[in-house]
Amino acid sequence: MLRKYLTIAGSLIFILPGAAHATEGTMGRPITAQQISSNAGIVPPEPGWAVSVQSIYFDGDIGASRQVPIAGEVSAGIKVKASYTIANVTRIWDTGPGQWNYASAIGIPLQYIKAQTSLQAGSLASGSSDSTTGIADILVTPIIAGYHFSKTEHMSLSLPIYAPSASYDPKRLANDGQNTWTFMPTIAYTSLNKDGGEFTAMGMLQFYTKNKDTDYRNAPLLVTEALWTTRVAKDTNLGVVGGVIYQLGDDKGALADRLNGFRGSAVGLGPIMTWSGKIGNNPGSASARAVWDIDTKDRPKGYSIGVSLSLLFM
Repeated sequence: MLRKYLTIAGSLIFILPGAAHATEGTMGRPITAQQISSNAGIVPPEPGWAVSVQSIYFDGDIGASRQVPIAGEVSAGIKVKASYTIANVTRIWDTGPGQWNYASAIGIPLQYIKAQTSLQAGSLASGSSDSTTGIADILVTPIIAGYHFSKTEHMSLSLPIYAPSASYDPKRLANDGQNTWTFMPTIAYTSLNKDGGEFTAMGMLQFYTKNKDTDYRNAPLLVTEALWTTRVAKDTNLGVVGGVIYQLGDDKGALADRLNGFRGSAVGLGPIMTWSGKIGNNPGSASARAVWDIDTKDRPKGYSIGVSLSLLFM
């Protein structure tokens, strides 16, 4: 049974920030189908600690035929490359027997971002490029509540929060931080199969505060993702993962008004592999996935690769 609880650290949200400032910088925090993780609906019943490291690489662009808001300007097209790695520490609280269990977590991210414009726009020359490497906005999850319907069906509720803790310059194409608080209420459901596989689904809303340096406010985002895996070898599963990002309204601000609200969306799909077993004397898990954007609107279209490793200490 313990194998089913190995990925609590991985179930915390790991989200790739955009090249500049949320949807104002064209990307937003989420990357399609990279938020969900194996067993995301499960909070282990035993108290302890979980440590995880997760990394995502993204490469995509918006074509020069589409205008985007970035660095206080309206640019015609943008190319983005980004690498985002976050170390999460999760405390699983001792809540005793029962169907509810609770945890809290904090994540410290390191990221590299490179952004390049396609055509000249205002003070941005054609082919203007910027990059940065540094500590990104800290991710805090004060509460994760898990409910066990049965030994095979589980649900979790959580509230991850990004704090505007990293450096930010409104005139740069690439920034370590996004200069906004982001609140992300999340629900996840996991159903475990007898063969060792699973079905997990997740829904998340992202609410952004106004960027005080640019007076730009990003509209809420709805993020829905799901994965399905089946056992193919000892401790190893293969399956598919997919996701949809949908903006629930228009962005607000002078730049957003010039672009008719700059309402974005994306759909992505790809394969996923998961492993769970022992690393030394501790339960551990790992995963790898590749996701291709099938369709996007007002967001970069490209591909992403994600890997993770988790350890559980009880």
